[in-house]
Amino acid sequence: MSLKNYKNTSFFLLISVIVLAIFRLILTDAIPLLDKTESRYGEIARIMHETQNWVVLQIDYGIPFWAKPPLSTWLSALSFEAFGVSEMAARLPSYLLAIILLIVLGKLAKKEGLSFYLPAFILLTMPEFLIHAGVVSTDSALAFCIALIMISFYKAMLIEKYTFWNYLFFIALGLGFLAKGPIILVLTVPPIFLWVLLQKISIKSIYSKLPWFTGIFITAIISIPWYIMAENRSPGFLDYFIVGEHFKRFLVPGWKGDLYGSGHSQPLGMIWVFLLAFAFPWIQIVLYKIWKERKTILKDKYVSYLVFWLFWPPLFFMISKNILHTYTLPVTVPIALLMVHWWNNYQKKNTILLVSSIFPALVILLFFGAFLTGKLDFYMNSDKYLIENQQIDFNKNEGLYYWKVKSYSGQFYSNGKAKTVTDSKEIDSILRSGSKLFFILSNKKKKDFPKEYFDKMKLMDSNFKSAIYLLAPE
Repeated sequence: MSLKNYKNTSFFLLISVIVLAIFRLILTDAIPLLDKTESRYGEIARIMHETQNWVVLQIDYGIPFWAKPPLSTWLSALSFEAFGVSEMAARLPSYLLAIILLIVLGKLAKKEGLSFYLPAFILLTMPEFLIHAGVVSTDSALAFCIALIMISFYKAMLIEKYTFWNYLFFIALGLGFLAKGPIILVLTVPPIFLWVLLQKISIKSIYSKLPWFTGIFITAIISIPWYIMAENRSPGFLDYFIVGEHFKRFLVPGWKGDLYGSGHSQPLGMIWVFLLAFAFPWIQIVLYKIWKERKTILKDKYVSYLVFWLFWPPLFFMISKNILHTYTLPVTVPIALLMVHWWNNYQKKNTILLVSSIFPALVILLFFGAFLTGKLDFYMNSDKYLIENQQIDFNKNEGLYYWKVKSYSGQFYSNGKAKTVTDSKEIDSILRSGSKLFFILSNKKKKDFPKEYFDKMKLMDSNFKSAIYLLAPE
């Protein structure tokens, strides 16, 4: 049915948002935790839940994970406490953060006389946001905190009396330190500072608008205790996290000091390609509008604030080669807010809505197509089905092994019982103990596995990237 049959687009927006929100919730349960990033953070949270060590994050039993602060891990681990260990429980906090953000933005849009569901539709049809609205990731919590910081600061500058917005700025700042560390300051302070200079807001005004002494105390109480406890219980954490993760990761191409993977080296400026691809089509519309209004855009207090918020993160990450497309997530919110602000000025709203529906429609079709044809498990970048289909009994001399490097999904779905072997002697030793060995080998590593054992193994199952084999004692 054409959108022209409606007096306004509210009904279309309502139905679309409900469908996309429900579909995204279904995905949190229907898709296994994917390697490497998502299953890695899921496993860290599972270990936290199992060991009840809520201070030092562990990437494996007894091995500290210094790369990130604990907020997203805490949330997933608490979800495990409440609902048990599952992929849906791991993802639920990220999904709820997205829903909360959509509600906040919806209320802002409604105050402007627009549909409550407009910002939700914009964000849920934006690839980057839709992907992260239910992913086990530190980026979801970071983007949530950045949005609260930026919105609350602007609100505080407008309101004469102290309200919750004034204090939310410092609460979100404290949570930001726990979400991803000092990068929260790097991604929020510069655009705020530039906007303050542009608007010629006096220091006295900023001082009077925010409860600085109480606020800084709130930020410190929220964030500092964990950093102190983490360093005390795992010496070396602060040096690696502050220096390595916040300077060398971004300034040293192909940084070799990463203890938990490798640098994601990209061509300089690749962040803009990611932004154009993963914020389609909204970023293109916004950029075109900004260009058209370029002569007057900085004179508008609200629009200039959003423009600084939008452009600062990609400008900052442009100097780095170690980037991911997830670094564009924080700017999805200012894109949505700019679209909402200019919505009444657009003449071809129906075309915009239909074009923006292309990506989520394709995702829905691909998902249900793979599900109905039984190919969903084959194409997932996860070892879940390889493990679960074998029903390995770890209490009856059956073990799950990887050649040299185990996957994070293998760790998660074996409840931490997956092990690695690195040479023939270890395989011999395990076989002499009478144990059955289930080996998961990636297609790339088959050629490196000892041939004398590979020829004796029985293929049990496979997917697009790996296969599981049974090696039983003779």
